Formats: sequence, C-alpha cells, structure tokens
Amino acid sequence: MENDYLCRKNSEPLIIGLLIPLLGTMLGASFVFLMKDAMSARMQKSLLGFASGVMVAASVWSLLIPAMEMKADEGAWSVVPAAVGFLLGMGFLLLIDELTPHLHIGTDTPEGPRSRLSRTAMLALAVTIHNLPEGMAVGVVFAGAEDGAAGLSLASALAVSIGIAIQNVPEGAIISMPMRAAGNSKWKSFIIGSLSGAVEPVGALAVVLLASLMTPALPYLLAFAAGAMFYVVVEELIPEASEGKHSNLSTIGFAIGFVLMMVLDVVMT
Repeated sequence: MENDYLCRKNSEPLIIGLLIPLLGTMLGASFVFLMKDAMSARMQKSLLGFASGVMVAASVWSLLIPAMEMKADEGAWSVVPAAVGFLLGMGFLLLIDELTPHLHIGTDTPEGPRSRLSRTAMLALAVTIHNLPEGMAVGVVFAGAEDGAAGLSLASALAVSIGIAIQNVPEGAIISMPMRAAGNSKWKSFIIGSLSGAVEPVGALAVVLLASLMTPALPYLLAFAAGAMFYVVVEELIPEASEGKHSNLSTIGFAIGFVLMMVLDVVMT
C-alpha cells in the first residue's frame, strides 16, 4: 500500500472521519454557552458511564474482533495478535500514566512525577493521555479499511469515528463546564475544552501516514488501540463514574453507550 493516501481521490471520507471526533468534543465544550450552572453530579455520572460504554464496545467490535478475523486462517492461534497487542496497549498507557505529571478533573492531587507545571497544564496532559488512544483507534481502523483488512471497511471506520465523536460530546462538556465553574470565561472554557480533543485527529493522521509500514502488524495495532482505550476506561472513567452517589446512573449510561456503539458498528459495516 502506498503511503500517499491523503492525495488520493477518495481522501475526503478520511479527512471527514479524522475530524468528526474533534467536532464532537467542540460540540460538548459549547455547553458552557448553553448551561448557566455547573454540570450536576447526576449528569456527569451518566455521561461518564455513557463514554465508557462507547469505548468498550468500539474496542471489542471494531478493534479486537477484526484483529482476530485478520488471522482467522491460523485457527486457535488467531487470538495471539489480539492478546499480545491488547496487553501492550494497556502497558503503554500505564507507562505514560506513570511518567507524565497530570491532574484528573475533580481532584486536587496530581499523579505521576512531581512537576512545577500549572494546574491547567497538568489537566491538559491528563486529557491528552485520555484522548490519544481514541485517535489511534480511529487512525488504525481507517488504515485497515484502506488495506482491505478482514472485518474492516470504510463504513465500519466511519462508525468508529462517529462513535468516538458521540462519546466526545459529554467528554467535552465534562472538561469545559468545570473550567467555567472555576471562574474562567465562557470562551476560555470552550477553547480549552475543544483543544482537549485536538490530539485525536493528530494521532489518527500519524497512524494513517505510517500505514504502509504497519500493514504486517495491523492485527497487533488494532488490539493495541483497544488495550489503550480499555486502560482509560478501567483506570479513569469507571472509577470516577462509580465513586459516591448516583453510580447507578453511570451503569445505565454505560449500557446505553455500549448498545449504541454496538448497533452503530453492525449497521454501518
């Protein structure tokens, strides 16, 4: 496969697919102009659960299953690339989490090594860690669709992009609303919330541009992106959604997000 995909006639779906998740984040960040008060705990729990459900479903249906289908001719060994890639993705995010100073929303205690970075900078790093695997997931499914990988098509790649964008709407709101509640202006809160999703198209584009080098390892890369997203869900989203009151709302949100992404992937495949 040539490494000039962006120059081809059918590059429009790719460009749109890479930008859709960012547009979802911007839409969510725009809630600062629509809501006068800080986001309620009930709403935040529901949205965190919803985002978790979307990410888990996307990881299973759009990443892990295609990774195994690509090696279906190897019988029982077809699970090896998915298993190895998944564990590497989890380990990679764990390493980044340990080595990067960052601050999660709703907490005052930074994680990672000590740093003199500002609270805003550490919050931005936390969001970057969160969004990086999502961008990788979008990029790798588009690369797989272009390569004609089993179980992957342009429609399924767009389904992943739309699914990530849907879960980015509440994510953008969860980031921008606390910024506004902390005393920042609406525009500053909106810009910071929107920029939190900028790493996704950048990461996705990097994966696509390196597609020709990744073709033999595509099953591993699909599973790698799945493992990275699972790490974010298990380490960050679910604990935040389950803490304190109204955790049942996050469970309902998870179910809705999971089913929505599952249906979206199947219908658009």
